Amino acid sequence: MKSIFLRSLLFISICFIHTYKAQSVNDYITFYNGVVPKLNTIASNKTQFYGQNFSQFHNELLSKNINIIGLSYDSKTDTGIKYYILRLFFCDSNMDKPALDNKYQIPWITITFQDEIPPQIKSMVLQHHGMWNNSFAQFFSNMKIEKIKFVGVNGYNSKDWSAK
Repeated sequence: MKSIFLRSLLFISICFIHTYKAQSVNDYITFYNGVVPKLNTIASNKTQFYGQNFSQFHNELLSKNINIIGLSYDSKTDTGIKYYILRLFFCDSNMDKPALDNKYQIPWITITFQDEIPPQIKSMVLQHHGMWNNSFAQFFSNMKIEKIKFVGVNGYNSKDWSAK
């Protein structure tokens, strides 16, 4: 009797894990197919934001109901100590896990600014754990955009990882 109970429990657990994983993958695909077409409409006209304040680009994202979830910053070169690059992410770590597990593309935007990002970006990102909020929108609002790259927008299961 105990053996039947344990086998049943194991079977139910396996079914639950499989269902949960399938739901997570489906949730990711739904997310991807919802956000990427909006990103691609902006990508096709990205040069209109070159030389403009970040606030204009941010307003365009908001007008398309594209929510920024996280951010990171970087230098222009591997050995650089000044930060010019902002990366914007649209899904949280719970959502991107199924994507990573299945080698799906994850959409993000890389923005290079004309001028250096002020050094307080380090403490802000640490304070907010890399999560986007209105403080960041205000912080970047008057920074001029040099170029924009859209990454991971060629189809969730595409092998083409080139940026637009």
